[in-house]
This record gives sequence, C-alpha cells and structure tokens, in this order.
Amino acid sequence: MSENIDSLLDESRGVIAKAMREYAPDIAIASSFSAEDILIFSLMREADPKARMFALDTGRLNPETYECAEAVRRKFGVQIEWYFPDTAAVEELERSKGVMSFRESAANRKECCRIRKVEPLGRALSGLKAWVTGLRKGQGVTRSGLEFFEDDAAHGIVKVNPLISWDYWAVLDYVRREGLPYNRLLDAGYKSIGCAPCTRAVAEGEDERAGRWWWEDPDHKECGLHLPPTHGAGI
Repeated sequence: MSENIDSLLDESRGVIAKAMREYAPDIAIASSFSAEDILIFSLMREADPKARMFALDTGRLNPETYECAEAVRRKFGVQIEWYFPDTAAVEELERSKGVMSFRESAANRKECCRIRKVEPLGRALSGLKAWVTGLRKGQGVTRSGLEFFEDDAAHGIVKVNPLISWDYWAVLDYVRREGLPYNRLLDAGYKSIGCAPCTRAVAEGEDERAGRWWWEDPDHKECGLHLPPTHGAGI
C-alpha cells in the first residue's frame, strides 16, 4: 500500500478514535453504502466493535445499493438502523405533483429530498451526540471547506468527517485491496450514488458529482442533509 494511503489512514484512524472515545455509544455513521462509508465503518469497527450504522431508505434506491447494504450487514455482522420517509408525506407529494416533480425545478427537487431524506435523518440523529459522514473536500464546490469536526447546528450535534483529505481513487483502491463490499455501480462509472432517478454514471473528465441532479447548477447540488457548518466543533 502506498505511503500516501498509509498517511491518510493514520489521519482518519486518529479522527475516528477521538470521536469514538468522546461520543460512543451515542455516535453512528450515516451510510448510503458508498465506498467512503464502508471504508469508514471498517475503521470504526477497529476502534469499537459495537460501532453503529444507520441508513435512509428513500424508496428510490438502486437494486445495487440494496445488494451492497446486505453485503455490508453480513460482512460486519451489523444491525443496520434503517429509517424511512413518512408515508403520508410521500403520498401527498406524489398525488399533488406527480412522481417526477423533482425534475421540474430545484425547489421541487429539494422538497422531495426533504421528505425522503432530510426528515428521516432528523429522526435518525435524535438521541445521538455525533454522526459520521463520508464527505470529502474533492467531491465538489459545496464541500471544499470541510473540516474533521464540525458543529451541526441544524441538529445540535457534532458532525465528524474522517475522509476529507482522501480522493475518490484512494478510497476505491483501499476498499478493493481490503476486499470490502462496495456498490457495483462504481464499476459502471457511477462515482456518487443517491436515488436511482437522480443519479447517472459520470463521463471521463466530469466532476465526480456530475451524475447527481445533473440538470441543476453545481453550486446547488446538495439535498439538505449537509448544511453549512460551524467549524472547529467537538474535540
């Protein structure tokens, strides 16, 4: 393994070890079953065999994502804490605006994300002192200012970002070398995977999040799960 990845691993292990010492058992990783999340969870399990994972089932995930989730569950023996959107809210949205309203405007897309992702996240974070994410600085302009520990003012807890220094290829290289599960859509050119109707493969030379909400301005490509932080939080 390259010295660069060894250095990145040392950095990430240090962040995770601090976070687990300070906040366990009231800390969990929010997993979309990205390669980043699986890498992080493997390090969390090194630090604490009882490390927790939760996931949001929006009702529109790719079959490959569910397959990856099951592989993760079996690999680590983890009970994934699944959260789902409010049924009545989804029914009302689709009855009033149709099943594809998210393509009509940024406001409609964010409404869909709020119902399917943001509201369930709030329930998932209830009772936690900190949550862990797979965010990296290289994922786009909206994430270039990330820090390892941030105040999540929206939820009143600490957000931990252990992989901010990694790039996409280092993450994928490590996951493959260690034989960790990963979403097979990555092999088909998907570099960032969300809901199926809002995700596509990325062409050579495109930004790695170009396949998310590709019909929108890159400066707006967030779903509302990750709001602007207050830096210098936590430990």
